[in-house]
Amino acid sequence: MSSPPLTGITVISLEHAIAAPLCTRQLAELGARVIKIERRGSGDFARDYDHRVRGQSSHFIWTNRSKLSMTLDLKHAGATTILHKLLAGADVLVQNLAPGATRKMGLSYADLESQFPQLIVCNISGYGVDGPYRSKKAYDLLVQAEAGFLSVTGNGDDMVKSGISIADIAAGTQAHSAILAALIQRSKTGSGSNIDISMLEAMVEWMGFPLYYAYDGAEPPTRTATDHASIYPYGAFSTGDDKVIMLGIQNEREWEAFCCDVMEQATLISDERFKANTLRSDNREQLRKIIQQVFAGLTAQQLSGKLDAAQIAYANVNDMQAVWQHPQLQAIQRIIEVDTPAGSVSGFKPPGNNSSFEPSLGPVPAVGEHTREILAELGFDASRIEAFYDSGVV
Repeated sequence: MSSPPLTGITVISLEHAIAAPLCTRQLAELGARVIKIERRGSGDFARDYDHRVRGQSSHFIWTNRSKLSMTLDLKHAGATTILHKLLAGADVLVQNLAPGATRKMGLSYADLESQFPQLIVCNISGYGVDGPYRSKKAYDLLVQAEAGFLSVTGNGDDMVKSGISIADIAAGTQAHSAILAALIQRSKTGSGSNIDISMLEAMVEWMGFPLYYAYDGAEPPTRTATDHASIYPYGAFSTGDDKVIMLGIQNEREWEAFCCDVMEQATLISDERFKANTLRSDNREQLRKIIQQVFAGLTAQQLSGKLDAAQIAYANVNDMQAVWQHPQLQAIQRIIEVDTPAGSVSGFKPPGNNSSFEPSLGPVPAVGEHTREILAELGFDASRIEAFYDSGVV
């Protein structure tokens, strides 16, 4: 197999929390050398979100494997020399600092373009670099609200936030793909570029279905808990042994098979209330009662067998332990071991499976673990490196 495609690419990341670290972790797994700049002493504040993984943060372990960690006080006058040496050998600068922070430090694309014309700069923010919201603090839940996500989640009048940092994840994945595109563009033009990604824009992109569903003043989707807003039956149903099966009927062929082979009530096919998906969706409470009456007489295993035989899509509602032990993930060998400062932990291979290379998978770094090594690579001798430590630069 050949080397990962980003082998030889160096990424400097002024990052914290989730969005930028998730982006750069994915770049690192494609072979990039990612140097994570952290605060002196405490490092990325996400290191202390919780202590669930051998005394370490679950968020941090998830988003920071395969990187090098270097501490640097970005506000210290002596940091500029080190940063410019880093950027001279870098291909990409990623940052998700507070709004306007890099501009104040002279690290915006406009500041760097003339000195580093091949550098790609990716800025991840909450709301963007312009407009009335540009200086607002943006946390994941707040962006979920602003993007309309909370208006379509939950049940009835009760909104429910996503159980994961969905706005951060959206921004991180969009930044990842934008950087890959910028690297391809640079290979054609020889010049770097500036990328601005906001959590709001990334979430709005993901909100395409409800936005178009409510287009031109139409009624928006209602909150439907685990049900699909416009397709039915599509959602959670209980079995006679108190298990939950997530059912998905996508088309008329599946609906007919479901009626005949699972429900064993072929008359439902011609029932005027349920003859088309729009009717089933409008009359979902009536249909739910009919389905639940049948499912109440079946165990989850019995129902699964009938659904499999009828080729009807369904899923188990797994908890976290069940996912770690998922038979499919075990069968396709997705679980790996990852080294961390507190010992080895389990992890997952990245989802992109390419036949020509293996992903570059490395340990989760301790705070500042690679500072001395990186400074030496930049040409600083031992006495200068000690001086950096003594003066509080690193």
